[in-house]
Amino acid sequence: MTENTTFPLEGSCDCQNIRYRVEAKPLIVHCCHWCQRETGSAFALNAVIEATNITRLTTDPEIIHTPSQSGRGQKIARCPKCHIAVWSHYSSAGPLLTFVRVGTLENPDAVGGPGIHIFTSTKQKWVVLDRRVPVVSEFYDMEEIWSKESLERWKVLLPEVEKYRASLAPVES
Repeated sequence: MTENTTFPLEGSCDCQNIRYRVEAKPLIVHCCHWCQRETGSAFALNAVIEATNITRLTTDPEIIHTPSQSGRGQKIARCPKCHIAVWSHYSSAGPLLTFVRVGTLENPDAVGGPGIHIFTSTKQKWVVLDRRVPVVSEFYDMEEIWSKESLERWKVLLPEVEKYRASLAPVES
């Protein structure tokens, strides 16, 4: 994120049917190389933010359940008209954390580049990474990567996340 970024930021799908507002700075921005399977691109940029900091300004998105590496799947919020994905919810925190597709923001540059590259074990060979940004082959320890401010916000959300996780059925192998 740039130091001059002010929130809220608005975003939408391509046809403007789904409009939303990000009310606060994201906890982190992931460049996810595993997400190429869901996006049809080399990676996805996801701004991770508490769901309570997302305001829906228009109609609700269509929620599509898709497979994920965890075995629990993810829920992708898509416009029912143009089918653009605007955000996702992953099983690790369910509906409590929203992974906003940065490219759907009106000003994607406002959140800056990624804070980390994840799942680079699946990265396309032609993608060259800026080594000034942390790179991990799978996932990471939040305590090592997230800012102090983001960790404080996460600690507020964690009791609800733990309740959500406890409600999940075990994944069958």
